[in-house]
Amino acid sequence: MNSERLKDFRQAAYELLVRAKDATFELMDAVMTTRNASCLAEFSLSPLFNRQWPSVYEALQDTRPDRKKLMELYQKQLEQQVPPTEHILVAIDRTVWGRPDAQTLKDRTHEYQGGVIIGQGYSTIAWIPEARGSWALPLLHERISSESSPILQAASQLKLVCEHSVNPVLAVLDREYGNASWVLAQADIQADCLMRVRKNACFWSAPPAYSGRGRPRKHGSKMRLNDPTTWLKVDTTIEIDSHPELGPVRVSQWLDLHFYRAPEHRVNLILIERLNPMSNGQPFPPLWLVWVGERTLPLEIVWSEYLRRFGVDHWYRFAKQRLHWTLPNLRTPSQCERWSDLMPLMSWQLWLARDLVEENRLPWQPATIDLTPGRVAQSMLSVLVDIGTPTKLPKPRGKSPGWETGKVRIPAPRYPTVKKRVSRHKKSSRLVV
Repeated sequence: MNSERLKDFRQAAYELLVRAKDATFELMDAVMTTRNASCLAEFSLSPLFNRQWPSVYEALQDTRPDRKKLMELYQKQLEQQVPPTEHILVAIDRTVWGRPDAQTLKDRTHEYQGGVIIGQGYSTIAWIPEARGSWALPLLHERISSESSPILQAASQLKLVCEHSVNPVLAVLDREYGNASWVLAQADIQADCLMRVRKNACFWSAPPAYSGRGRPRKHGSKMRLNDPTTWLKVDTTIEIDSHPELGPVRVSQWLDLHFYRAPEHRVNLILIERLNPMSNGQPFPPLWLVWVGERTLPLEIVWSEYLRRFGVDHWYRFAKQRLHWTLPNLRTPSQCERWSDLMPLMSWQLWLARDLVEENRLPWQPATIDLTPGRVAQSMLSVLVDIGTPTKLPKPRGKSPGWETGKVRIPAPRYPTVKKRVSRHKKSSRLVV
């Protein structure tokens, strides 16, 4: 890959930071080339950061990344690699930035991810560029406010991506989105969706023809996934003899089913069964998927696309461990959002530099051909030195007068944790005569 493409991308991204561009851009370079850090100010020790340590915090206070235009910049890079007639696969998921002790941080909620965590949730829609590997390139990475929900936030992100995409979009989602709420939320979005559903979910077939009496039926026969006696007749079944990762696989499909709360939206139900048992002799648990969309992909292909969803999980781990996403203890939600907007930008720079870096591996690391995001970040310093930076050198302006003598310091306000509840209708009170 030509280094000019990376330089042009960095120059365009630099302009989209709007304010405090120099300090923010140098902060990103410092993060990408710093393997370990104990606090946010430690990035000022990087040779790529030409300012004093207070500029690290000032950058996150002043910068204003244009999230929508950055997404369009990412999609321009995407379009250079994917033909217009080929669909792009995006994975949607959410994660938690735990802040249990941050009483001065507004809009903290109870998040559920392997347990209850007090913090802030983030929804991510990421392009998965490769069929195998750990690369995931976020297009949007946004905070879920207490007034929204993961499903509403994900639907908003998917709609925005589809409006600016020249390629058809296929979204893969985990079982949190495999329900009627998501089917209704994405009904007006021009995208195909492949979601995992819970093993105890229920589906209904199309209703029988109208008999002419009473209200027409909305539902047909009920199919409970955890009760094989209720299963309907399978429409299509195929067997794959030797999948490279799963071995022999049987794939079954039921057409024209629906969720109870979304009777007007037809879905296709897909069952994946691994034919070889586990090492203890027990069968593998089945994997249930739901397809929603206008396009029809071959059954041999559509089910395997879901396996690429796990790339977004790899990116969450990479962002938290290597890009130090959850390291700083920022005070305001706006600062958290600005810092979070830099995570996709750094990930795309690493992706564009993957063919430019000379692997700088540690002595105990084996050599590899396909570099992971962590390996690229580990070797990124030499690339940044070669291509330079769009930032300008700082201009010393002397020392600040500091805190005014005698001025009272006002403690930061404390905010309660926001508890989301399902609103219930109040019973109307009637006077008894």
